[in-house]
Amino acid sequence: MIETGLRDKVAIVTGGAAGIGRATARRFAEEGCRVASWDVKDGEAEAGGMFQKVDVTNARSVDAAVEEVVARWGAVHVLVNNAGILRDAQLVKYKDGALVSTISDELFDAVISVNLKGVMNCTRAVAPKMIAGGGGVILNASSVVALYGNFGQTAYIASKAGVIAMTKTWARELGRYSIRVNAVAPGFIDTEMLKVMPEKILDGLRSRTPLGRLGKPEEIAAAYVWLASDAASFVSGVVLSVDGGAVVGT
Repeated sequence: MIETGLRDKVAIVTGGAAGIGRATARRFAEEGCRVASWDVKDGEAEAGGMFQKVDVTNARSVDAAVEEVVARWGAVHVLVNNAGILRDAQLVKYKDGALVSTISDELFDAVISVNLKGVMNCTRAVAPKMIAGGGGVILNASSVVALYGNFGQTAYIASKAGVIAMTKTWARELGRYSIRVNAVAPGFIDTEMLKVMPEKILDGLRSRTPLGRLGKPEEIAAAYVWLASDAASFVSGVVLSVDGGAVVGT
């Protein structure tokens, strides 16, 4: 295994109970990190790590969890803001010339609260710890649909595009403290979220991906590890698409 410089570092991975988050927490643990996995659902700690039940939309919950991590391990070196939800709805939906539905305030607010405000809550809580410790790496989950749009995903795309904007802003603000901030934009990844979709829909997603397949959670985890590693020590403010060519294929 190539040395990443991550051994004995402390990493927080939000949304760590399943899917990309679980794969990411496991991969950082394999690199020798002490990993705190966060989720609102029940989950398991990685070897040598800890699991914390944390609601990223609740600033008090986030602040308390960060303090617990620092009390146990003394620092936070890496934050992976992976937690997110997907709720689809068209802005307005018509049938036979009549308005059937519009996107609800409740749906829009729920997605923004987790996917955008949650990222801000976690970063706001962790950044001072990183500054006190001499630096760190913040990695945010965006999506390729934030780059090219997608039918029926107003709220999700707004949140993920906002993540990109915050990533670039924080890279400017926090760089002086030796904190690197980057985003990963996954394509269509074979997670629990996609497993409930009809095979016809999944075939459509594969056809939109030049490599002709869905991505694996482990492939996104590998991107996070590289961005957190010493190999990416001069990389900050970027959005790395890990999508099988989906963006260039659109």
